[in-house]
Amino acid sequence: MKKNLLTILSVFTLTLSVYGQKEKWISLFDGKTLNGWNQKNGKALYAVEKGEIVGTTVAKTSNSFLCTNVEYGDFIFEVELKVENAMNSGIQFRSLSKSDYQDGRVHGYQMEVDPTDRAWSGGIYDEARRDWLYIPNFNPEGKKAFKMGDWNQYRIEAIGSTIRTWINGVPTAHLVDDMTAKGFIALQVHAIYGSMKEGMKIRWKNIRIQTENLKASAPDTCPVINLLQNNLSEQEKAQGWQLLFNGKDFTGWRAVNGTKMPEKRWAVADGCMQVSPSDGSETGNDIVTTEQYSAFELAFDFKLSEGANSGVKYFVNEAFDSGGKSGIGLEFQVLDDEKHPDAKMGSVGNRTLGSLYDLIPSYKQDKRFQKKIGEWNYGRVVVYPNNIVQHWLNGFKVLEYERKSNIYNALVARSKYEKYKDFGAADKGQILLQDHGNNVFFKNIKIRTLK
Repeated sequence: MKKNLLTILSVFTLTLSVYGQKEKWISLFDGKTLNGWNQKNGKALYAVEKGEIVGTTVAKTSNSFLCTNVEYGDFIFEVELKVENAMNSGIQFRSLSKSDYQDGRVHGYQMEVDPTDRAWSGGIYDEARRDWLYIPNFNPEGKKAFKMGDWNQYRIEAIGSTIRTWINGVPTAHLVDDMTAKGFIALQVHAIYGSMKEGMKIRWKNIRIQTENLKASAPDTCPVINLLQNNLSEQEKAQGWQLLFNGKDFTGWRAVNGTKMPEKRWAVADGCMQVSPSDGSETGNDIVTTEQYSAFELAFDFKLSEGANSGVKYFVNEAFDSGGKSGIGLEFQVLDDEKHPDAKMGSVGNRTLGSLYDLIPSYKQDKRFQKKIGEWNYGRVVVYPNNIVQHWLNGFKVLEYERKSNIYNALVARSKYEKYKDFGAADKGQILLQDHGNNVFFKNIKIRTLK
């Protein structure tokens, strides 16, 4: 009996030890001083008050950062913060400051603090480098997580190339990216702009980190932005995503009304699909998926050359006769609006980038989020089971309509598609990439079915 009791106690002690290793939190703030931290760049004020670090805005200075002396690679980080409304801030992580990069300017990942109606708190920004990486517009539950004028718990999991954020226990962003593997953590006080004023304050407390025996949180429903080329993360797999392009060849694709890929202009190089230029005319050289889809979410990256025209089509019907030209289907327009004449044709801009071609124009975007020609754009098409369809471009919903509705039918009746009976109204169809005779690139083409 005594031996059994000792065995039970030993197992219990071992279990506690293992559990303790899994939850080994290290405090980054002693509650009294700023020991372990150093300030970089701007001249905002940082002080300790009542067991809290307080950051205060100062006029005529750049973004300020209170940085850990230690750099961290893989970690789980938590902090509680309270910020005045309209004051922009953020939590830097895996961040760097080097003399050979913009004279030591802090750069790297940032979990956004955005107490405004925009509600981008929890999104991931790349400070002084690539701008926004994860805009949480397509995560409506995450946008509701931040409590204005109150304390909020921020959590960051950075494990390998997977970066996830939570506010008050609600998932707010899920990014897969491998640009920076290690760097410091920093508390930002943003330079004054817009409605911000001198003397505005943000408070941080209960700042802690785990760096050993890390256990990632279970997959959830938070949408994923995956910047690794032609890759599916574990969360994407759990959400039902599949690659439509493997990054190596054209498996799963064929010519419109054909059984094989076209013999000219389409190629795979450096993990990208590309169509080479011809004389600028449509040529009947489009490619379609071998599978058909009904309700789905499609994601794709595309890059335009100067003056280029292309498109991503869905609910393609190969029975429609296009006179040897492009396959017929609903089209997410891919276009250089500045240099291609098609942008000024059609009606009220319904042939511009992101539009439902010749039917519905895309909403006008803030120019900050319009990519330059030669840069990659992120497109999404969402077709819900109730026939509601959305086009998204670079993190923004640019149009929404209801397929098969009276309004939709009226739009078709006065478009170039009026001669095609039940255009865009099939229960399922292929995805198509268009060859319009211009040099265009595609990668990260993914799809999942919706129920």
